[in-house]
Amino acid sequence: MGKYFGTDGFRGEANVNLTVEHAFRVGRFLGHYYGEGHKPKVVIGKDTRRSSYMFEYALSAGLTASGADVYLLHVTPTPSVSYVVKREGFDCGIMITASHNPYYDNGIKIINKEGYKLEAEVEQKIEDYIDGRIEEVPYARREDIGRTIDYSIGRHRYIGYLVSLATRSYEGMRVGLDLANGSATAIAKKVFDALGAKTYVINTDPDGLNINTDCGSTHIEGLQRLVVEEKLDVGFAYDGDADRCLAVDDKGCVVDGDRIMYLCGKYMKEHRELSNDTIVTTVMSNLGLYKALDEAGIRYEKTAVGDKYVHENMLANGYSLGGENSGHIIFSKHATTGDGVLTSLKVMEVMLESKQCLSELTSEMKVYPQRLVNVRVTDKRKAQDDSAVQKKVEEVAEALGKDGRILVRESGTEPLLRIMVEAKTDELCIQYTDMIVNTLQERHFVL
Repeated sequence: MGKYFGTDGFRGEANVNLTVEHAFRVGRFLGHYYGEGHKPKVVIGKDTRRSSYMFEYALSAGLTASGADVYLLHVTPTPSVSYVVKREGFDCGIMITASHNPYYDNGIKIINKEGYKLEAEVEQKIEDYIDGRIEEVPYARREDIGRTIDYSIGRHRYIGYLVSLATRSYEGMRVGLDLANGSATAIAKKVFDALGAKTYVINTDPDGLNINTDCGSTHIEGLQRLVVEEKLDVGFAYDGDADRCLAVDDKGCVVDGDRIMYLCGKYMKEHRELSNDTIVTTVMSNLGLYKALDEAGIRYEKTAVGDKYVHENMLANGYSLGGENSGHIIFSKHATTGDGVLTSLKVMEVMLESKQCLSELTSEMKVYPQRLVNVRVTDKRKAQDDSAVQKKVEEVAEALGKDGRILVRESGTEPLLRIMVEAKTDELCIQYTDMIVNTLQERHFVL
């Protein structure tokens, strides 16, 4: 990770450690970088948080000042930007979002012309330019100055693409959607309505401040209530930029990313669509997933946490399915990144083609109790590398043996240490995570 760019772009609190000046200079550099020998074209999407509009204007100003033409998708999911960049031949794309973070945070995700996240070496050049370590780029003049263009048609084409992927009509299906007051408000209901579902929608009125607030995939309780009270067949919850999806089954139980990968992987294997019979996961996936995959004859690989690493593994090995427990699922045949609405369509496909409800499809996978604690610390690298902390982690790992595991890692986007324990019981999960937290407190790392 660089000074500004982490595993998921340049992210921080708006106008604190991610400012309009940063955004302007990112735009200035990209317009110049992609303008060698031709007039560059850059497409921009954003989520619904208030600062997204500010950053959209700052990026557009920087890009056009360097000679680029800027095409605005307006409020749209992150995967739609990847789709439009690759399909419409743009030099790059930018998504303004902090994903599942609170409204006061924001971020700049840059996508290359192939629809993938920007190469690390280009991110480093942007950082060097921001910090003045490379020479200033020239301003465009006269007819070379860029312009901004409304490109909402790109978002509509993406909606049409999603609709085209469905294998059956959703006529007669009762579906709940939690749109997290975010990017999914521009997409999800239109897709499900077009496919014939009876759609029930919550958290669909963004005001710039309520994105992800007690709603969406990080707060799924409201969708669970909706599914139970309205007797729905299934529910889907997205995060702020709609690149993640979690589901709620017909009984009101949460179906997380691991269960989604299990049921989709098993279905794809049966239909000879699972490349090399392998799923790519991160180290955060539940032990229960691996045991269920073993039973189903499906291989798996583990990467570091982050869809970036999942995708790199999939791309290098030609795998067709991978993702994270958080619901960031990649279907490489259809998309270059995680796509929440696409994931919900794939779950619908499994349900409709198998003629089974979601609770039946996931019943074979037993999930081990898991506890994840996020600890805000003074210095996440020093805290994780501290000898006393490492010793305590080793003690817990030895105590768990083969019946559980512990994982302590740095957050890629926040000043946090994430402590995860899986064990036979909830009580053991609490006991062992508390041991690590107490050690961090004793070592004076906790804020």
